[in-house]
Amino acid sequence: MTRFEVTAAGETMLRLSVDSGQRLEAAERLDVVAGGAESNVLAALSRLGRNCGYCTALPNSPLGWRVANALRETGVDLQMVQWKPQGRVGLYFIEYAEPPRSIQVIYDRADSCAAALSLDSAALEMLCDTRLLHITGITPGVSAGLRELTRQAFAKARSAGVAISFDVNYRSRLWSVEEAAPVVQELAQGIDILFCKEADAQMLFGCEGNSPEIVAALAGKTGASTVVMTVGERGVYACQSGQVLHQPAMPVTIVDRIGAGDALAAGVLYGWLDGDLPRGLRYGTALAALAMGQFGDMVRTNIREVESLLRAAQPHIQR
Repeated sequence: MTRFEVTAAGETMLRLSVDSGQRLEAAERLDVVAGGAESNVLAALSRLGRNCGYCTALPNSPLGWRVANALRETGVDLQMVQWKPQGRVGLYFIEYAEPPRSIQVIYDRADSCAAALSLDSAALEMLCDTRLLHITGITPGVSAGLRELTRQAFAKARSAGVAISFDVNYRSRLWSVEEAAPVVQELAQGIDILFCKEADAQMLFGCEGNSPEIVAALAGKTGASTVVMTVGERGVYACQSGQVLHQPAMPVTIVDRIGAGDALAAGVLYGWLDGDLPRGLRYGTALAALAMGQFGDMVRTNIREVESLLRAAQPHIQR
């Protein structure tokens, strides 16, 4: 028996945004929500009933409490959070826009408490007291220290027999392709489940061909037991034991795209934990649709809503 079903380590920031049609330079008010790739996944899984624990570092200040309260509301266990007497929470700003303008994201996360997160042997033991460890490529992209932490966590998980989930989640504003490619290729080798966008599979791993060929090539290059590749409005492809699956995306009226990929990963992991990848793909597309239909990084839902949506939509997997 393990303490958790899923754990993760990373950075949760505060997101400050203006409505579509407004400009940040003229903003008189900002909407504030908490969000971060790993914690978004845990929040969704926790709302679906999974026992999740999160490791990060936060300042013991109102902004740190704001982040912790957002996570605590979802049911994520925060006993691994390291509280620092001084420091800052990372911020990012979003300027929503309609065509022909594109959405603009501005980061202000340098020297945050989470960027300096380090784990001693006891903290690594607790992080790996789980069935599954999940980390994204954002975390090693934030700082050299977090890059080493990710390597240490993966090594400890392997030695403890803990399954590893890694979402490439490449961010060009954190590091270049030349910097990121060797790191993510190393981290993806031989893991249990790998998440990757199709464009990232092409750019960082050199995979070519149509979508089924790319996801199969990614599985071959990494040796990951399961590879899940998102293809935008076309849904998601997966490769497991040499078999390629395709789950179409659900139709949705988009309110907020941010966090949809994390919601999809949470749904896939929900099914994967029960040994049912096809179910996970259905849950993933449903959670992604729910996430895009509401404001904020962390999808607010429950198991009854997800299953009701799936029954109504009657989605299917194309083999």
